[in-house]
Amino acid sequence: MTVVEITNQDQFTQFTTTDAANKLIVLYFQTQWADPCKNMSQVLEVISEEVNQKDVRFLSIDADKHPEITDHFEITAVPYFVFVQNGTIVKEISGADPKELVKCLEALSGGSASSANNNKGPKSTSEEENSGSSEDEEEETEEEINARLVKLVQAAPVMLFMKGSPSEPKCGFSRQLVGILREHQIRFGFFDILRDDNVRQSLKKFSDWPTFPQLYINGEFQGGLDIIKESIEEDPEYFQHALQ
Repeated sequence: MTVVEITNQDQFTQFTTTDAANKLIVLYFQTQWADPCKNMSQVLEVISEEVNQKDVRFLSIDADKHPEITDHFEITAVPYFVFVQNGTIVKEISGADPKELVKCLEALSGGSASSANNNKGPKSTSEEENSGSSEDEEEETEEEINARLVKLVQAAPVMLFMKGSPSEPKCGFSRQLVGILREHQIRFGFFDILRDDNVRQSLKKFSDWPTFPQLYINGEFQGGLDIIKESIEEDPEYFQHALQ
C-alpha cells in the first residue's frame, strides 16, 4: 500500500517521528463526503507509485475521524496537503490540484512524479471543471451549467465559492469569510470561481447574488460576507443551526 491510511494517533506519531528518518512526509487530509477528495485519493495513489518510497511517505488522514490531528494542523478545508520534512512544515496545498501536487513533490523530493499527472488516474473535480478550453465552456448550455451548479453547491455540507483558495485567497472578502469559517471551526469545501468563468457568471444568476464570495450550507444559498456576518451577530450559533 503506497498511501498509508492513518487509523489512530499512535500510528500517526510513529510514521511522522520514529520512522520518519529523513523522509518527506506528505499528509493528505480528506473526508468521505467531499467529492474532490474521492477523486484526489485515486490520483494520489497513482502519484505515490511514481516516486521513490525511500524518500517520500504518504499518509492519508480522514479529517472527521481524527479531529485531534486535524485540529493540530488547523485544517478547515479538504482536500488539504501538508508537506513535512525533518519535523518542519515546508509546504501546504489547499484544494484538488494534481499538477501543483506533482510540482511540489518534484521540488521537495528531487524525484519525478510527472508521469502520474500526465498518464494515469482520474482528474480531480477541480481539474475536470477547469480543464476545458474557453471555446468548450461557451458551448455549455444553460441546462448543463445549472445541472453542474446543483452538484457543486451540494459537494460539501458547507460549500464556499470564492476567489482563490483558502490558503491563497485572491480578494479581501474571500479572505475574511475563510477566516470566519476557521474561527468557528467549520470544515468546508470550496470552489475557485476564477478558474471557471462559466461557474463564475452562472452562479450569480443561480444564487440571485451578484458578488463573491458566496456560501452554501446543505445546498442552500446563505449569502455573501456581509450577510454571514449579520447572521452570526443575530445568532452566535448560526452555523450549528444552519447545518441541522
